[in-house]
Amino acid sequence: MVKNNTEKHSGSSRANSLRTALSEFGIVIVLIILLNIIGSFVFTRIDLTSEKRYTLSKATRDILTQLDDYVYFRVYLEGDFPAGFKKLRRETREMLDEFRAYSKFVEYKFVNPSESTDEQDRQATYQLLVEAGLNPTDLQVRTNEGMKNQLIFPGALVNYRDKELAVDFLETQLNMSPEAALNASAQNLEYKLADIINKVTRLQQPAIALIEGHGELDEDHLYDFTQTLLQNYRIDFITLNGRLNALTRRTEPDKSGRSDILLNYDAIVIAQPQQPFDEKDKFILDQYIMHGGKVLWMIDPVKASMDSLKTAESTVGVDLNVNLDDQLFKYGVRLNKNLLLDLNAAALGIRTGESGGRPQIDFFRWYYFPLLEAASGHPMVRNMNAVKAEFVSSIDTVIREGIRKTPLLKTSGYTRIAGTPALISLTLLQSDPDPRVFNRSGQTAAWLLEGKFPSLYANRMPAEISTSGEIGFKEESKPTAMIVIADGDMARNQFHLQQGYPLPLGYDQYTRQTFGNKNFLLNAVSYLVEGEGLISIRSRELKLRLLNANKVSAQRLQWQLFNTVLPVLFILLSGLLFAWLRKKRFTR
Repeated sequence: MVKNNTEKHSGSSRANSLRTALSEFGIVIVLIILLNIIGSFVFTRIDLTSEKRYTLSKATRDILTQLDDYVYFRVYLEGDFPAGFKKLRRETREMLDEFRAYSKFVEYKFVNPSESTDEQDRQATYQLLVEAGLNPTDLQVRTNEGMKNQLIFPGALVNYRDKELAVDFLETQLNMSPEAALNASAQNLEYKLADIINKVTRLQQPAIALIEGHGELDEDHLYDFTQTLLQNYRIDFITLNGRLNALTRRTEPDKSGRSDILLNYDAIVIAQPQQPFDEKDKFILDQYIMHGGKVLWMIDPVKASMDSLKTAESTVGVDLNVNLDDQLFKYGVRLNKNLLLDLNAAALGIRTGESGGRPQIDFFRWYYFPLLEAASGHPMVRNMNAVKAEFVSSIDTVIREGIRKTPLLKTSGYTRIAGTPALISLTLLQSDPDPRVFNRSGQTAAWLLEGKFPSLYANRMPAEISTSGEIGFKEESKPTAMIVIADGDMARNQFHLQQGYPLPLGYDQYTRQTFGNKNFLLNAVSYLVEGEGLISIRSRELKLRLLNANKVSAQRLQWQLFNTVLPVLFILLSGLLFAWLRKKRFTR
């Protein structure tokens, strides 16, 4: 009787346990179904990384949610790459997947441009990619046969309807390790991908005017700068000529087919004027700013040129008066009449002899060509390559209420300031520099000014422009911005020595180095025209977590055992512990 009761009790317990397990399983299934139903209506993502690596900015999310047609990325990061580029490929794929989570209109495909076994096909593909705007990178890759050179294109071609644009992912900087450069590339992926989507889907291009008529850089010397801007903006060269009616806004171009109405432009660029501005032209610029216009000033306070040193061993840098000092002073900056020399400078090629009937060229640091670095953490200059300046001056700020000033570019901590008139002589290359002379801290050469600017002509209207009341004179500007750079050569491209065609901006054909001039100026224009929305993404910083090479070498066996033997032991011990607990439980 006792045995039957025990068996009934045991069967009842098993039945209760089975019902409990089935109930718990049913509850889990119901919860999973409910969570999926809720998830189909409520979109959320959880980012557990410390630097919020997978959290898209509001500006990016806004761009993605406004897409109304497919944006297709062909990413050329497929192939057998070194570990660093594999990491960049993985980061790119993950970022595109993040974009797809917010918009069904984002599609991508990873392509290997070197997959063809035919050399002619590969070269034809490379040529097409270069013509489309992608820059190749030459790598040395280890194979079974040894080391070989491999050409890769770390970028993508982006298609939207009938438009196609190229975007490069790789960030290269002088004196930056490959690991840091690849980390900077991964850090800027969101900005580059969101920016290219914004540009390729833009229905109407913003307009930019390049001011001429005062000896500014011509179209040839600004060729690469303007051609790059033309990918995203409408560009016009405008001569002011004192036409006060240029401030009257129109919505259609004039009969000549060109719109020379200044207020129709989102920003204007003044690049290295050599002749003074008269009061009417200054008034036009002033009232353009008062009506909310943005200006990129590239002004030389000192006149100095390498052309004079082609025929003589020395020249003199003298003050250059373009009659803009009072206007810029009113807005909050003073351009100093000096030249900055820096031990951290670009090299200058000098013929030092002849070898085998060919001239022998040696390179020396030319301290009048400082390599400017970021002067702040502003997104415009973050993770940017050094910017090459030529005969640059320093800029001081002036107290102006309501104006926020942000330094952008500066020299290094080994700077020397030369007042004017300044003797510029090639004999400087013949001796080692005295560090005691280069003892000034970094001097700022570019500033961003933002806020409400006072008019230069408030309470002092000159007689020659007193009849301009019809334009709606303003004594204080709307909230706006301007960038002031004390170097007009920053936007000038070189020309090929033999064939004479213009070279990319920032590329020095003598040293074969590419500086950050183009990126800086493009960032500057983008910030002025489009504000800090997208470019603010660049303020995010991803930590570079690299292995300690010394520890890896010294403790290789220890870490190999840790990563291979320890997990196996852990699984074996867990299995033995589980078996012992199970045996103890059912034996009882």
